[in-house]
Amino acid sequence: MRKVLIIILAAMLPVAAGGQIMRYDREAANFNEALPLGNGHIGAMMYGGVADDLIGLNEATLWGGSGVDNNPQPDGPDLLRQVREALFAEDWEGARKLLVPLQGPNASAFLPMGDLHIRQTFPAAGALRMRRPRPGAEPEPEPVDYGADSYLRTLDLGTAIARTEIVRNGILYTREYFVSYPDRVLVIRLTASRRGALSFSLDGDSPWRGVKVVGVSDNEFTVSGQLGYKMGTDGQYAYIWEGPYGEKGMRYQYRVKAVECDGEVYTAPGLRVSRATSATILVSAATSYAGFDRDPDFHGVDENALAQQWMAKAEGKSFNDLREAHIADYKSIADRLELTLAGAEDPQLDTMATDRRLLRYAEGERDPGLEMMYFRFGRYLLISSSREDGVPANLQGIWCADRFPAWGSDYTTNINLQMNYWPAEPLAMSELTAPLSRFIKDASVNGAQIARNMYNMRGWTVHHNSDIWGAANPVGEKEGDPMWANWSMGGAWLCQHLFEHYRFTLDEDYLRDTAYPLMKGAAEFLLDWLVERDGEFITAPSTSPENAFIDENGHKGVVTIGSAMDLEISWDLLTNCIEASEILGVDERQRGIWKDVRARLHPLQIGAKGNLVEWYKDWEDEDPQHRHVSHLFALYPGRQISPMSTPELAAAARKTLEIRGDGGTGWSKAWKVNFWARLLDGDHSYLMFRELLSKSTLPNLFDSHPPFQIDGNFGGIAGVAEMLLQSQNGELHLLPALPSAWAEGSVRGMQGRGAFTVGMEWKDGRLKGASVLSRAGGTCRVRTAAPVVVTRAGSGRGRAVSARTERDGSWYVTTFRTTAGTEYSLIAN
Repeated sequence: MRKVLIIILAAMLPVAAGGQIMRYDREAANFNEALPLGNGHIGAMMYGGVADDLIGLNEATLWGGSGVDNNPQPDGPDLLRQVREALFAEDWEGARKLLVPLQGPNASAFLPMGDLHIRQTFPAAGALRMRRPRPGAEPEPEPVDYGADSYLRTLDLGTAIARTEIVRNGILYTREYFVSYPDRVLVIRLTASRRGALSFSLDGDSPWRGVKVVGVSDNEFTVSGQLGYKMGTDGQYAYIWEGPYGEKGMRYQYRVKAVECDGEVYTAPGLRVSRATSATILVSAATSYAGFDRDPDFHGVDENALAQQWMAKAEGKSFNDLREAHIADYKSIADRLELTLAGAEDPQLDTMATDRRLLRYAEGERDPGLEMMYFRFGRYLLISSSREDGVPANLQGIWCADRFPAWGSDYTTNINLQMNYWPAEPLAMSELTAPLSRFIKDASVNGAQIARNMYNMRGWTVHHNSDIWGAANPVGEKEGDPMWANWSMGGAWLCQHLFEHYRFTLDEDYLRDTAYPLMKGAAEFLLDWLVERDGEFITAPSTSPENAFIDENGHKGVVTIGSAMDLEISWDLLTNCIEASEILGVDERQRGIWKDVRARLHPLQIGAKGNLVEWYKDWEDEDPQHRHVSHLFALYPGRQISPMSTPELAAAARKTLEIRGDGGTGWSKAWKVNFWARLLDGDHSYLMFRELLSKSTLPNLFDSHPPFQIDGNFGGIAGVAEMLLQSQNGELHLLPALPSAWAEGSVRGMQGRGAFTVGMEWKDGRLKGASVLSRAGGTCRVRTAAPVVVTRAGSGRGRAVSARTERDGSWYVTTFRTTAGTEYSLIAN
């Protein structure tokens, strides 16, 4: 394939200002340059090749494995007793060795479904002759000469549509791609500007053994296959193709069909299209996944029938109808919120390739438009990878090209899965958390068996890793390092998301029927897991995920008792259970127990360096700049530490961050964006945001661990939310950590706890005005840097609202009563 000239023609895609359109002037050379599309079910990576356009395919439920082992160590209770004896004797290494047999199977991996290849041929100059129109037909318009060869590949974050435009021999060829949630198909529209100039083949494949490609009609083919019983998570684990009863793993199928094509079409077995002017391709996909607790082979659903069902629904609609429905659905979520930064509209930058803008930004140049693009892209990714009736976004969202993906592309529950959903509530995507809520419920079923079988305890928990089957056991295959494998607090942390959904929505039915029963079950496990020592409650064993310490005797350890993160998560779960039981008016006696245990948790400590102590004692870290900063959970995403309510602990958290430094992996930097925002240091939060974009962002704006992990994208935009609005402390704190680089701008559609929708406008780093829509009524408390006047918007515009303003240090706190469905205006004095 000869190189095309990099010339962007005026005839091509119009410029969209303000970071809406990602653009590239060459085809993607690898996964890190391809553009993601998705609908929460089908994931597609668009490479935009000129002669060979690769489209990587995923289906969100195509995972290895076929279930879980909920009793991997029948001697667990006795082993746990021995571990605790070793820990209380400060035999860290002995405890570590005893924990290894307490491990079970690794979580299963998320896997690719296959690839599509569109191989297009381009007629030589002068090879096409004008056809005579049929009698009665409209005459063909004169062909347009588009001049020199050129190329453009784009992703429009306003419509969730990708596009490739190629000019060859004076003919403009376009390919438009989107994945529709309403119609559950990938749609590809290919056109040529000259009649009959479009000819291509479209073939599909899959990386798995026994794949079958079958032409089922002149214009449709299928790619189908089945995974093995156990697929493993990386190259060191052997595949097991059949289980003890002959069962295998997940079945899968995708179907490819040409519709609305005016050329010649046949299958061989892939599609062959010639002498067309336009063609629409539909791709449907399904697996035999029937639920976390059902074998996908013997008891799986009929993936062929499902794929046929989605195809039949979509093929009856025109391309324009499919496109309009897709855009309307996407915009119904995406357009709820808009962030505008002054200086974002720059015509020169808006036509620059995004990868070059990123390089320019990494060299220190200012580019608010790129920052807005990254923010939009993060919301786009969650809308594309986590929809209401799907499964949660995993380590790579729903985009995975590797047979052995890094860390299994699974659900890592010591921060990564949780980080995926940090932006959902504050950035107006609340319904996208539904898959996470269902997953937590599924995992709690397995987690209850693990708690009973392995520890002889009540309730439920999840450990370090999980998967689509809701695995809850300590992973590691009895050879993993307990510093990560045996961490037991995943269930308690996941429950934070359940209560946060209530705090943002005030949906009491959800709290009563979904969240509270799961929270209460996790608290039951916690009460059994905690150990009373010297009148205080601690966890034993305890780790600070993936980190190691050096004790006062010079001994290295990875397992101890009462690490700060465990105690902070315990405080968080107990606090949320106490508040939930009060709201629902239930479990008064149990609430008293929770309050007593919370009051006697081993307290957080400040170390000799002024830092927040990570371990049971003020020990040194083996790696002082470790990527995990787990002991700051209480600062974010928790609410135990705050500059207003716990200034000494907040100062210790600041010192901890200074010691840890500004480096780390992509997701680690994203976490630090949030930490610094919670410390009300907007400029340092912005510094970490720039670090994230400059050093841990790939050419297609995916986050880099390395390799690609999507959690950093989500954590990064959650940090932007924290800079602009915080509400964890029972009040709407407007512009709490506004960086000086964003001195002028506006935002609308942000969500605050208490069911408030917030808009703001600021200039010269100061709030000009704000709007607060009360969706549920009740009291609203607003914290601002300057006093504000509150009026009723809408029909009562300009009418003052009774409000009380108090000084709190350098802040003003304004309190007023609200009516459900009423919007209020706040004008800064």
